[in-house]
Amino acid sequence: MLPSLTFLLAATLLAITPGPGIAYVVARTAAGGRAEGIASSLGTAVGGMVHVLAGALGLSLLIAQSAWAYAVVKYLGAAYLMYLGIRLLASRAASPEAPLVQRAGAGKALRDGIIVEVFNVKTALFFLAFIPQFVSARQPLAPQFILYGTLCVLLNSLVDLIAVAAASRILASGTAKAAKARLLSRLSGATMLTLGVLVAVANRNG
Repeated sequence: MLPSLTFLLAATLLAITPGPGIAYVVARTAAGGRAEGIASSLGTAVGGMVHVLAGALGLSLLIAQSAWAYAVVKYLGAAYLMYLGIRLLASRAASPEAPLVQRAGAGKALRDGIIVEVFNVKTALFFLAFIPQFVSARQPLAPQFILYGTLCVLLNSLVDLIAVAAASRILASGTAKAAKARLLSRLSGATMLTLGVLVAVANRNG
């Protein structure tokens, strides 16, 4: 039941593709430093494992097959992404000297990270479309799904942590720390807002 090299390469390429998780952890790092960035990365990992376990239990398949359930999850996720993006962008008017996102604490960063990933319906559909290509019909499917899904989550979390480290280094270099924090938060806010809109307008096969 060891994963193939093809699976690892494909999962790695997908992990480094920018998405709401990376945008969120960068924004949280800009706001609260490395600790909040790491906490948000752990949150997205927990959210990812929710999708893995749901897929293994067949819940994700049920959502994928039900137009009503799919729409509810999709629009909730899109709305939350747009809410976070708008909050990041709107806060820039508060003070030119303050970073766009205020410190929220590791607990809130963890919670929001979980919510961002749990309501990312594309993650559920990705696991259902991607992982079955690599499982063996001669072995129990659920353990294989959990193994491959966990590897995907670990790779995604590794990329998130690299993004946190890179954002921390950018903020630590030079003297214009506040300006860099505002720029990172603006970019993350714009990215999350755009992703929310794209999720809302995307069709099931998009």
